[in-house]
Amino acid sequence: MSRLLRALAALVVAVLVLPAAAGAVDIKAVTTPLGIKAWLVQDKSAPAVSLAFSFVGGTASDPAGQLGVTTLMATLLTDGAGTLTSQAFRQRQEDAAASVGFSASLDRLGGSLRVLSANREEGFELLRLALTQPRFDTDMIEQRRAQTIAAINQANQRPASVAARTLMETEFAGHPYANNPDGTPDDLRKLTQQTIKQRAAALLIRNGLIVAAVGDIEEADFARLLDSAFGSLPAGTPPALPPEWRPPTKPRTVVVERPVPQSTALMALPGIARDDPDWYAALVMNHILGGGGQQSRLFTEVREKRGLAYGASSSLRVYKRAALLVMSTASANERVAEALRVVKAELARLRVDGPTEQELADAKTYLAGALALSLDSSGAIAGLLHSMQVDNLAPDHLTKRAALIAAVKLDDVRRLARRLLRDEALTTVVVGKPVGVTADPL
Repeated sequence: MSRLLRALAALVVAVLVLPAAAGAVDIKAVTTPLGIKAWLVQDKSAPAVSLAFSFVGGTASDPAGQLGVTTLMATLLTDGAGTLTSQAFRQRQEDAAASVGFSASLDRLGGSLRVLSANREEGFELLRLALTQPRFDTDMIEQRRAQTIAAINQANQRPASVAARTLMETEFAGHPYANNPDGTPDDLRKLTQQTIKQRAAALLIRNGLIVAAVGDIEEADFARLLDSAFGSLPAGTPPALPPEWRPPTKPRTVVVERPVPQSTALMALPGIARDDPDWYAALVMNHILGGGGQQSRLFTEVREKRGLAYGASSSLRVYKRAALLVMSTASANERVAEALRVVKAELARLRVDGPTEQELADAKTYLAGALALSLDSSGAIAGLLHSMQVDNLAPDHLTKRAALIAAVKLDDVRRLARRLLRDEALTTVVVGKPVGVTADPL
């Protein structure tokens, strides 16, 4: 993948300096004879093809009383298909040097295929079988159900998992995003083979399908194989989107007691949508606040200057109907209250004073080049092309990204910080036995 990675790096990092690099990577918008649309980047530097795709409808649209059905169904799609049992399906993948997988997010049911170019016919055939003839054998349903329930129970014992789940339940109270994507043990036990088949039929449709591919394959061959794998799926009607989210209007602190020496803390604020005009200002602001690793303000103030934690960070989370800015840290029970005060102080400082010119310049330099560093495989590149389509970005977005980041001004970040970093919207979750942290009443 070296030639493709170098070309993408040129696009992402140096397109403004070297305009000719814009032609180094050709994203082809392919439409198959059956009308399936996809993006393709041809690359002959490695004899492989990577596919990333997704369907509308994720765990947030799980029917009432069937929480976890989408995640369980996604796991079962490769546990046997057609005449192949689970073991036989795995063996066929190994024989073809192919890997087919599925997963569920809050908003979409995703999948992937990676296969050697020489075995692409077999790889796409295995994908077709998983999509159109999943077996959902009762023994595999019971096995996966038991594994999922065990995983839920184990997660309930891990402070970090408890904090993450509690944050979602608190921030999205009354909204489908509050539900555990893995479901609940009670709902999982009620799922039948029929309900799982019905869920697959509801989601595995062509309307809303997004596909991206990278690899050693000709456009016509790619179109033919797409029709073979996806063409027999019904057009269908995608599930309705979740309702719009109404962010909290007052601060809240939630404490979940656990007998551990260190408390895990998460803090969240309403974030920013991917299509917001201030998106790139948000990337810069987040990098300065806590997304920039050891160079960020949170890491510097919480760990380097005070030694309150091993780390402190922030991240942007974007969903179809909501967005969050999440800060995280973990500290000894006796010191976590101080760590939280420092995080809040840094939010206030960035809101009031904004970043420095040097912080702005450093953040923009890093963000302009960081994307290329993450593209270390054809699967990663296919995933990027897929996410661009999910975000309704055009194929030429990579040629514009560096300029969009470079255009962010100090006033843009200051304005956005005043807009987002509001104490009255802050949700705090602490899991452990924190000293000096008081939970707000329900």
